[in-house]
This record gives sequence, C-alpha cells and structure tokens, in this order.
Amino acid sequence: MVILNEVELKKLQAVELEILLEIDRICKKNHIYYSLTGGTLLGAVRHGGFIPWDDDADVSMLRTEYQKFQKACKRDLNQEKFYFQDIENTEGYRWGYGKLRRRDSIFLRENQSEMPYEQGIFVDIFPRDGVPDGKMEQKIHSFLCFLVRKIMWSAVGRRTANSKFQKCVYALFYKIPDKTLRRIYCGLYKKSNLKKTELVRALTFPLPNHLKGYKRVWYQRYTKINFEGHEFQVEASYKEWLEQEFGDYMKLPAIEKRKIHPVTEIKFPGEMNLL
Repeated sequence: MVILNEVELKKLQAVELEILLEIDRICKKNHIYYSLTGGTLLGAVRHGGFIPWDDDADVSMLRTEYQKFQKACKRDLNQEKFYFQDIENTEGYRWGYGKLRRRDSIFLRENQSEMPYEQGIFVDIFPRDGVPDGKMEQKIHSFLCFLVRKIMWSAVGRRTANSKFQKCVYALFYKIPDKTLRRIYCGLYKKSNLKKTELVRALTFPLPNHLKGYKRVWYQRYTKINFEGHEFQVEASYKEWLEQEFGDYMKLPAIEKRKIHPVTEIKFPGEMNLL
C-alpha cells in the first residue's frame, strides 16, 4: 500500500487535468453537455482547481449525453494517449460509470489490483439516470440500485469484507457471470429512463445525506467555471448542487478528514518506458 506524497499527488493531478481537457475537447466537438461534479466541482469553486489533497477527478452527464460520449470516444478520442472503459465495452469491468484513462500509466487503487483489465490514471464519468417520482417506486428503485452496486463490488468485497458472513455473501454475488451482470445493469438503466422523472442519480454510486437524487432541471442549463486555469462546463445551478451535496461547502474540513486514497501501485506517463 502506498500513500502518495505531495510531489506524487501534484503529478497525478496534472495527468487528471490532461484527461479532463480531453473530455472537454470531445464534448465540445460533439455538442455533449457535461458538468464537473463531486470534489472536482467543489475544488473549482472553493480552490479554483483541485482540492489540494484530492487524488481523483469526476464529471457527470445525463444518460443521453453519456451515450453520445460513448460513440464519440470511438471516433474522436486520441487513442495514442487515452482509452475509455465502461461495463458495456470492457471485459471484466464491474462499475456503473465510465473511466477515461491515460495510456502509459498505472494507477491501482487499494484492493483493486486483481481486477482483470488495464488500469491507468483515470477520470470517472458518471451517467445520471432517472429516479421514479412515486415514493414506493423510489424505495424499490433504491433497493435495486443498492443490490446491483453490491454485486458489482463483490469482486473486491469477497476478499476485503469485514466479516466472514459478508465475504460469503459477496462470494455468492461474484458467481453471477459478467454477461449477466451487464444485462442486469443495462436493464436497470434503460428502465430508469423510460420517463423524464424529476430526479436523476448515478445508479450504482451511493447518494449522500439520504438524498433521493438530484434535480433533472439542474442538467438542462450550463455555464463555465475556471479549473486550474482552464474553462470547463458545469451545471448552471452548481451552487445548489454543492449545498445539497456538502452543506456549508466553502468551509474546510478538519485536517484529519483530508484523506488521500491509498494505492497499491502508481506509474506516471514516461515512467513505464524506464522499466
């Protein structure tokens, strides 16, 4: 296990910025709407760039825009530098969101080194799918999202869960073939988008603060924001999003909460050629 030092963290953020610029380029070329999200959006507003201790970057887009992005990557992605992964095009991939990765790099998060696909430095791309409007339908939908997320996580959880019982449950989930998991996930997102509901969410990523989802209307108007000296697209109501997600988002967290994810291995572009 490796905890990145300050120099390594800066190098990682520089590669992630390079990936973000490629995402922005592809989206501009193909008229795709996206938004910086999560800690990346928070960093843009509070720090003008990366949160100093943040080691990842995130964007989000409605499912319709995500599907355009999937197609655009096949045509327009700079394949010499980057590659795109998601559950629909990468064997063994078990997450409900995509990753745009930098070639000639390695970035193995703790406990994920055994995943059977190439793992370079990445930016997460979260599709936003519909959440049912009815209260009972929301509860059923939330449970299905939870269940699919746990099945996806079983590749890791069967080895790392806290109890023997949990490891056994994850081991049973892991027996579900990848093709079946892919069909389950695709069926869930397709059913989630049959109607234009009031709320949207990333289906297999937990919502904070007992939220039911994010307002769809937030993803219908966009503006620009500065991030590390570059302009990126964000939802026009980004301050409302940040308040809902983080509360008093301009307040810095306590020092002990400024955590960096531990990694198993990291190699930056150019270092691979030295091996």
